[in-house]
Amino acid sequence: MTIHEIDAGSFKLDGGAMFGVVPKTLWTRTNPADSNNMIDIGARCMLIEHSNRLILIDTGMGDKQSKKFFGYYHPWGGATLENSLKEKGFHPDDITDVFLTHLHFDHSGGCIKWAEDGKTLVPVFKNAFYWSNKDHWEWATKPNAREKASFLKENILPIEASGQLRFVDKPEKGFTETSELDFGILFVDGHTDKQMIPHITYNDKTLVFAADLLPTAGHLPLPYVMGFDTRPLLTLGEKESFLNKAADQEYYLWLQHDAHNPIITVKHTEKGVRLSEKFNIAEVL
Repeated sequence: MTIHEIDAGSFKLDGGAMFGVVPKTLWTRTNPADSNNMIDIGARCMLIEHSNRLILIDTGMGDKQSKKFFGYYHPWGGATLENSLKEKGFHPDDITDVFLTHLHFDHSGGCIKWAEDGKTLVPVFKNAFYWSNKDHWEWATKPNAREKASFLKENILPIEASGQLRFVDKPEKGFTETSELDFGILFVDGHTDKQMIPHITYNDKTLVFAADLLPTAGHLPLPYVMGFDTRPLLTLGEKESFLNKAADQEYYLWLQHDAHNPIITVKHTEKGVRLSEKFNIAEVL
């Protein structure tokens, strides 16, 4: 197995929204804000090369939205999903599977693009299966008012129309091993319904793609919950259980949205689970 970091582009989000009820004087210690209260956010995707398959986990925002849309998110850094794949020696047509932790636009936007006619929406990865789960798909295609702006139909419906959509079976309990994709999945519901958190066994390590369960290293304290979460009290319990296990079993946490800390480990302290070590990608892979 070979794992690659795929940079789908960095952007900015409002720090207050990212940290909910936590005062700015606290969260800026780890996530400094600019004069507009915006903090750096990454879209660090993962590509797994294994058994003649290329599995891409999440796809970032993509590039098909309007200039006005991107004006809200202040893209920076210049990286794109396609260029990052090219730098690793791959083409979108090489991807066999796209695994979507959830269908918010900053995770699924890169799935779909405009065709050459500028009028038709088509899959970016024409040879890939796109993996979600039935409960989350239902949640995303019939969105509640709170999440409607995050579930964009142009990112989601063309996947189903293409015939490339597949569903992971949801377990009775919160964790399952997938024979289809050869990694474990933790299902969590605090951020959005049935978000999927991949657990990959790699060189005797457990590498966890944390997605929006743990957006940045600054979100380690339990009360540091995003304002975007639909069920923040549920997030508290899910984070506590996950972080305790991560500390006990020495997980390596792949931080999708932390622009400056790619991978971390955590440890138990008197104040709860806290940061142990920070790693760049090359140190772990």
